[in-house]
Amino acid sequence: MSLPKEPRQKMINIMYIVLTALLALNVSSEILNAFKTIEQSLNSASNIIERKNADIYKSLKAKMSDPKSAEKAAIWAPKAEKAHAFADAVYTYVESLKHALKVESGLKTKNGKEEYKEDDLDATSRLFLNNKAGDSKGKELYNKLVQFKADLSAIDPAIAKEVIPNLPLDLSIPATSSIAGKDDWAYAYFHMTPSVAAITILTKFQNDIRNSEAQVAEYCHKEIGEVELIYDQFNAFAASNSQYLMQGEELVITAGVGAFSSAAKPSISIDGVNLPITADGSAIYKSTAGAPGINSKRVRISFLKPNGETSIVEKDVKYTVGTPAGLVVSTDKTRVFYKGLDNPLSVTGGGGAEKINVTVEGTGATVSKAGAGQYIVKCTQLGNLMVNVNDGKLSQKINIPVKRVPDPIAIIGGSAGGNMTANKFRVQQGVIADLRDFVFEGIKFNVVSFIVIATGKGFDEPEVAEVNGAAFAGGAQSLIRRCQPGTTVTIGEIKVTEPGGGTRKLDQTITFILQ
Repeated sequence: MSLPKEPRQKMINIMYIVLTALLALNVSSEILNAFKTIEQSLNSASNIIERKNADIYKSLKAKMSDPKSAEKAAIWAPKAEKAHAFADAVYTYVESLKHALKVESGLKTKNGKEEYKEDDLDATSRLFLNNKAGDSKGKELYNKLVQFKADLSAIDPAIAKEVIPNLPLDLSIPATSSIAGKDDWAYAYFHMTPSVAAITILTKFQNDIRNSEAQVAEYCHKEIGEVELIYDQFNAFAASNSQYLMQGEELVITAGVGAFSSAAKPSISIDGVNLPITADGSAIYKSTAGAPGINSKRVRISFLKPNGETSIVEKDVKYTVGTPAGLVVSTDKTRVFYKGLDNPLSVTGGGGAEKINVTVEGTGATVSKAGAGQYIVKCTQLGNLMVNVNDGKLSQKINIPVKRVPDPIAIIGGSAGGNMTANKFRVQQGVIADLRDFVFEGIKFNVVSFIVIATGKGFDEPEVAEVNGAAFAGGAQSLIRRCQPGTTVTIGEIKVTEPGGGTRKLDQTITFILQ
């Protein structure tokens, strides 16, 4: 048989061949899992779009109350709400089709988890092409999507002219090569398509629906103009209740930001822990003073400046923990050790540095002297490490946790997802693993592999490319060159090297909505 040249149909047909040929051998789940991965990425992209849309609708509501923008908002905000209502209706309808297809494929619920025959080649045809009731769910879906675009177009002539031609919801029939039903939109998408693949196709249309809604809502928002943030609260500090504490005493850090809008309060974290914001824009952190010696807490304050930009301020709040004895042991940077790093340890004692003896108890842990009273502890396993210190007069045992270096953030072009212009995205070189807000400087992760998934405008079906290394290359580079406004690109399955050796898979998927 001759394979069609059109990428989407070629991909599906090849999968049909593989599934049919290996049916008796119980087909590997890798093919079906590929569709599941794509669907998860599409759902992730849709969630990002929904959050963005929610922010737009909140802003529209604020503009209705602002005297500077109320007049224009009264015109454009209702139009955005219409788009929202149209999108919700057709999105819900598509969701009902996904459920109906699972039922047609033998849906069962076991231990709260849905199970159905994912490789069923007939269920999709029965539901979308040869419905028992005599109607075609495929034709019905097509008509509803056509009506959805028509409804958006009818909201306003300017929207019909400026927005509708660039919507990612493409309802043209994919080009096929001499197959029956080639002029049938539903046939092209759902004839003998495995159930899990059809679910993914439906999720793709849901993603297009939300993306289309977003473009209309954004247009309405831009027609109104921007609303300035009014800074109406003032409070600025980042300090501890004391710079000298005894072991076991309470440490209290209060942090805030100088000027902020009550509608856009700052976010504050201490040593990576996010804190609740009080009514006056400050945050209070409490802990018990632990290891004796000089300690430090990293305070990170993020807030919105009057020009709309996000500003980040970081401060170190230092304090000293005393001990009744003359022996002081301090982890210089943190109260924990990190696997794979050179962890500094400071020890002072009344007997003099030359009499101090330091040992560690723990599998795969070593300690070496770096200078007078200075030591380096290396750990190869997670858990707890016992540090034993003796200065000839006094001895001390300190139990210190060993933790993994936090995951870096995968970024492209300085961004971890969201909106990006298509032109800017196409010139990006690859994925970078950025370790942020970590107490140790110079710690690097290297990206070793990831996958790229492209959907939406320019792609009849989701296309996937695997990448070894950090740079876009081969199939991924070719795929990215085809991206355009309306394309959704998802980067997942990101693996990086770990400090001290080994690799880890990041629990992160980044999605870009190209503008």
